[in-house]
Amino acid sequence: MKRPTLAIIFLMAFVLFRAPLRAQQNLERIVITYPSRSIASVDLYIAQERGFFRQEGLLADVVQVRGNIGVTALLSGDAHAINNVGTVIRAMERSDLPVKVVSQSLKKNLFWLVTKQEIKNVTDLKGKTFGTTTLGGSQHLAAVRFLRNAGLDPDKDITVLIGGDVPAQLQSLVSGVIQLAALSPPTVILARDKFKLKIHGNTLDDLPNLQNGLAFTEKLLRERRDFVKRILRARSRAHRYLWDNERGTAEVLAKYLNVEMAVALESYRLARPAFTTNSVATDKEVEEFLRADAEVLKLKEPVSAAKIFDFTLQREVNQELGIK
Repeated sequence: MKRPTLAIIFLMAFVLFRAPLRAQQNLERIVITYPSRSIASVDLYIAQERGFFRQEGLLADVVQVRGNIGVTALLSGDAHAINNVGTVIRAMERSDLPVKVVSQSLKKNLFWLVTKQEIKNVTDLKGKTFGTTTLGGSQHLAAVRFLRNAGLDPDKDITVLIGGDVPAQLQSLVSGVIQLAALSPPTVILARDKFKLKIHGNTLDDLPNLQNGLAFTEKLLRERRDFVKRILRARSRAHRYLWDNERGTAEVLAKYLNVEMAVALESYRLARPAFTTNSVATDKEVEEFLRADAEVLKLKEPVSAAKIFDFTLQREVNQELGIK
């Protein structure tokens, strides 16, 4: 048998190198935005890391941007879906947007109010600065309700500063740029263990907060229904993985958020009860959420659920995947 020539070896290497590129080119690229590096977006990380997007023929760019920029990208068509549906909902409560929330992954707030040790009580925060990701977003409004219940007037007693995402807020808190932050796992664990900051309470027992999920434009829902379902199937498989696989979910968290495995495991256990089981909010949760939002935003009455939510496609996907 003749030995292969150098040209044949190069050709074989080229073919082998090009095969993954061709496979990647056959995938349809999508863009999904999310606002902050935290466990709140863990199902997006899982869908990427465990190959659920690729199983649906999708090459996903999961892009971190501020909530209001994400909404702009969605409306302009630069993004196919937005993860921080809480920001979308508040925009829709104030004006008409051609958008629908079709999937809900988080149903409770995942924030712990954190300060330096010298702040002994929440009332000591009067005159201090609070850092948040987005004005009027889920993090901001959850902290507002917490402070109000503690006896402060957030409109008068607290200065609100846009402080980047949750890890950036921790750094601002440590450096003294802000005096209060509402941190989610795993950042709150780092605040407690590494920086010895004081935790004043959490918002898990707050009213239902429909914070993360997926929202799409009505145009995309109308014109590319099957495409949207592929995105939902990938996300739903990741969501089921989250509930069924503690170790695997913690491994993904540890990688994407650059934390130790012990921190990732504690974050998972803290956050797990805040997630929906089937990516759909109940009618009661939607009603309570919209009523609470109307009070905080000083609306005359709650916005109609039908204006904002449509879980029809998510329910179809759940039936296809056997998710109850």
